[in-house]
Amino acid sequence: MSKRNTPQRRHNILTLLSEQGEVSVDALAKRFETSEVTIRKDLAALEANGLLLRRYGGAVPVPQEMLGETAQPVSAYKKAIARAAVARIREHARIIIDSGSTTAAMIPELGRQPGLVVMTNSLNVARAISELEHEPVLLMTGGTWDPHSESFQGQVAEQVLRSYDFDQLFIGADGIDLARGTTTFNELLGLSRVMAEVAREVIVMVESDKVGRKIPNLELPWGSVSTLITDERLPAAAREQIQARGINLICAAISQEQ
Repeated sequence: MSKRNTPQRRHNILTLLSEQGEVSVDALAKRFETSEVTIRKDLAALEANGLLLRRYGGAVPVPQEMLGETAQPVSAYKKAIARAAVARIREHARIIIDSGSTTAAMIPELGRQPGLVVMTNSLNVARAISELEHEPVLLMTGGTWDPHSESFQGQVAEQVLRSYDFDQLFIGADGIDLARGTTTFNELLGLSRVMAEVAREVIVMVESDKVGRKIPNLELPWGSVSTLITDERLPAAAREQIQARGINLICAAISQEQ
């Protein structure tokens, strides 16, 4: 297979792994009519993205406890927010996509953006990116797996992030406190704040029903946020308060989706 078929071959490897429970380098090389060296590179890349674990002579699935729950249907509001977010990405941009269902909704659109470099701490985001026909360059933070946030966290992840610089961070939130900023149920806040530090534009993506939630843990103060993308249901009073803080507010309309 030519290099342009690499994403499809890797997708097929994951499909076989799901069906068979394990795969061997020898069998894969014969099936795809390529060299064992190429297959080993495929398995190494898939392992680096958290999509499988290599074993001598082949690979096995990632243990279930390290994977997120079965994906839930994406709401029309999330899709509208995601499309508005992707519309802000320039060609050849270097971006961070944090874990979360709203940020993950961006992935189907990313294959249309040429030359992207994407960093993430989420296995689910990495898996979805690896399945794109024209996949961006994919980087992962590494670090310590946190089952609550279904992402990698900790000092190793923070050190990896600080070795790069990024154009944009796309991040969700459990709530938006109109007085303080974004809030979260998760007590592991360090990585989110480092993500914001190393990105020139911080874009928060939340459905409007999260605006006004007062959750104890402040994740990003308003001073760290550049843009808030939500949906058209956001009340006028909330819009005024957010814009008064100098935040670029985008209220995505579902009608633009259809």
